[in-house]
Amino acid sequence: MTHTAHVALLIETSRAYGRGLLRGIIRYQREHGPWSIYFQPRGINDPAPGWLKTWKGDGILARVRDRKMAATIERTGVPCVDLRFAVPGLNMPAVGIDNSTIVRRAFDHFLDRGFRRFAVCSYPEGQFAWMDVRARLFCGLVEEAGFQCEVFTGSAEEDAAPPAWENEQTQIAKWVSRLPRPVAIFAVNDDRGLQILDACRRAGVHVPDEVSVLGVDNDEFLCGLATPPLSSVSINLETVGYRAAELLDGMMRRGVEPPAQPLLLQAGDVVARKSTDSLAIDDPELSKVVRYLREHACEGIRMTDITRATGMERRTLERRMKALFGRSPKDELMRIQIEEAKRLLTSTELSIKAISMRTGFANSRYFTQVFRTRVGVAPGQFRHASRGKS
Repeated sequence: MTHTAHVALLIETSRAYGRGLLRGIIRYQREHGPWSIYFQPRGINDPAPGWLKTWKGDGILARVRDRKMAATIERTGVPCVDLRFAVPGLNMPAVGIDNSTIVRRAFDHFLDRGFRRFAVCSYPEGQFAWMDVRARLFCGLVEEAGFQCEVFTGSAEEDAAPPAWENEQTQIAKWVSRLPRPVAIFAVNDDRGLQILDACRRAGVHVPDEVSVLGVDNDEFLCGLATPPLSSVSINLETVGYRAAELLDGMMRRGVEPPAQPLLLQAGDVVARKSTDSLAIDDPELSKVVRYLREHACEGIRMTDITRATGMERRTLERRMKALFGRSPKDELMRIQIEEAKRLLTSTELSIKAISMRTGFANSRYFTQVFRTRVGVAPGQFRHASRGKS
């Protein structure tokens, strides 16, 4: 009889992040299992369960919160894959999202809306290692592009009065009030994004016209709870969970040596909501052009349609678009089409032909050619890769 692997899941069910990982793990074990799963509902900061000390299983998938939890897991003597990156230098394989792709999505989202003033809202340094990395990488991108980046990290003090939340909201509101506007603020996660939006409301700063706010994780509950709804960089959580389960399975069943470096996957796209629904373009004519492109790019429009609808001569339009965005109207048109195609490839089961039609391409062959040139892979390959399939 084939041995059924006994796997413990130490992953929170209290947040959308953990539940997304669990969906990927479930999909993997259905395709390649079955596994005997040891699991209890958990919070994000719960310690290792007491039963783990005497558990005789085959493998563990965990969101390791600290060194004490890591030590408890290591004493079991079974393979474990970490999905949190909270403990620097942890001696176990890990799977997660490449922070450089997160900040690139965020920065490009703001640039595409004409922003030239930037800020990042993070946490006190050392509190969350992966958040420190996000903030640092975002600032690096901004400065590399020739702009300045304002930074808020808050205070590490826990005993300040009024209560910590109110005290921090007051700090964030003061910080936002001092920022030159219009400004694009990158929040290192959706929790921070929610705080920024609340602070803007307290400070009388309008979102998105004066301040544009973008979070990370695309937690639909938090993003919908925000006023206005929060735009966010989506994380391919199901893919992360799937790949972590795949790695653990190889270690358990075949004794596969885990990679020395963490397995980092690309972030998803920005899910745009009201908090970034603005254009920081001082030129009213150019603002009209950009809005027209975003509203009609996937309708098969041509340059003649753009110039007719906006009343601008082609040469003037080319020059001014190049000065602001660094690309021509045609390039911007195609960029929007490709971004929509990527969204449809990852979130629907539409055929390549149907997607080419929905995004305004003349035929599927031309669409595939353009997609491969701009993205580096064919549409079908992109779809499979985004879902963790080989």
